[in-house]
Amino acid sequence: MTERSELLAGYRPGPLDEAVAEDGTVRPGYTAIVEALTPGGIDGLRVTAKDLDRRRMAEGISFIAEIDGVLTEQPFPLDPIPRVIGLDDWTAIRAGLAQRARALTAFLDDVYGSMRIVQEGVIPASVVRECPGFLPAAADLAPGGRPRATVVGFDLLHAPHGEWVVLEDNLRVPSGLAYAVANRRTAAASLPALHPWPGLRSPETVGADLLHALRQAAAPRCPRDVPQVAVLSDGPRNSAWYEHRLLAELMGVPVVTPADLSFDGTGVTATVDGAAMPVDVLYRRLGDDELIAGDPVDAAVNERLVAACRAGTVSVANVPGNGVGDDKAVYAFVHPMIRFYLGEEPLIGDVGTWVLAHPGQYEGVRDRLAELVVKPVDGSGGSGVMIGPDLTEPEVTAMLEQVAAAPHRFIAQEVIRFSAHPTLTAEGLRPRHVDLRVFALAGRDGSVVIPDVALSRVALESEGLLVNSSQGGGSKDTWLID
Repeated sequence: MTERSELLAGYRPGPLDEAVAEDGTVRPGYTAIVEALTPGGIDGLRVTAKDLDRRRMAEGISFIAEIDGVLTEQPFPLDPIPRVIGLDDWTAIRAGLAQRARALTAFLDDVYGSMRIVQEGVIPASVVRECPGFLPAAADLAPGGRPRATVVGFDLLHAPHGEWVVLEDNLRVPSGLAYAVANRRTAAASLPALHPWPGLRSPETVGADLLHALRQAAAPRCPRDVPQVAVLSDGPRNSAWYEHRLLAELMGVPVVTPADLSFDGTGVTATVDGAAMPVDVLYRRLGDDELIAGDPVDAAVNERLVAACRAGTVSVANVPGNGVGDDKAVYAFVHPMIRFYLGEEPLIGDVGTWVLAHPGQYEGVRDRLAELVVKPVDGSGGSGVMIGPDLTEPEVTAMLEQVAAAPHRFIAQEVIRFSAHPTLTAEGLRPRHVDLRVFALAGRDGSVVIPDVALSRVALESEGLLVNSSQGGGSKDTWLID
């Protein structure tokens, strides 16, 4: 397409726009998509957006966020313009993330074992031992050599020079797999002009991929040739309750809560629809503290579940204690991990990071913090992130005081003005920043599978950089094209 579509009236692409060139022409991967959507115009897209909202509310595609101190169920917005990831990009992403996942799982095994990486001076002992996510009580919860992180999530940015970089690693309870499937299902129903589409890969295979990986995580004393898997949830109070149910549906397994579990010397049994069912692998969607420490209601159950893990009669995936692997300070050492454990050069980049617990690094950027992104080392979901250039003068002062009081709790990173994508707003289509969450599934034999599914999250505010749903972000159907 050589001319601007009427859909793009008033659209001003920047240098990092994935769909529209700076001269206003539509990039080749999006030409046919824009042509297919042009007849309906912006009004047609608005009708589609309302239909998407209606379908998603009816199906319960939502999350729970704290708004003004109150837990509130919110619809997970889906923008009608899909995002295209071409085959060359996807091939490079898969190779880089498979390598990164292998190194991170090796790191988790090591720090809960011999700590060779610390002993050989690759990473300071203080970075590991002072990490809030390092839980020595979880050291023996993965007997039999299975990976401590079966499901790994990576947040990627398309950076200024066209390369992909990893912004964050997620090794505890990464969410998004089911939302990516739900995005495709609702988009296909509301956008018939785009479905089916030549070469578009389906995300529906992720259920079989996930089930296979979880079965490989079975404990050494599993008595069944085909391990029985269940999703372990705390129920509707969990912010990702919709995802728990859909993932169970995709795998053909039940959702259970700690209260549904019973224990004897030979294993764990769950009560499902009134009947007893032996369980070998629990896909954990609870936080680490809820399992290791527990609350007064579930403490006894948690204690027995942890004992069963240690005895090798049941496995929990992901294993508690993985927060040491996705700690923001540890992130700065992932490239050295790849070289140390794999003897390879990193295949995918990451973001320049200063670990403020290190006095020299803190002093080096103390006067530049207002130009950087400052993050708590144990934060998730965008919580506590402070983007210096976006802060007011009083907010900068408060940030500097907060960091000065406890520099070991923070890291600092360069601000990356990552790629943008046409997104429906009240003014029409406008560029909004997008990131990409991709998942890795680690097997017992050291293999890593990157399933053909990805979740694009979009910052709905103009110039906004926080894409997390809890921070007001939305999502896009992500097209992986052959």
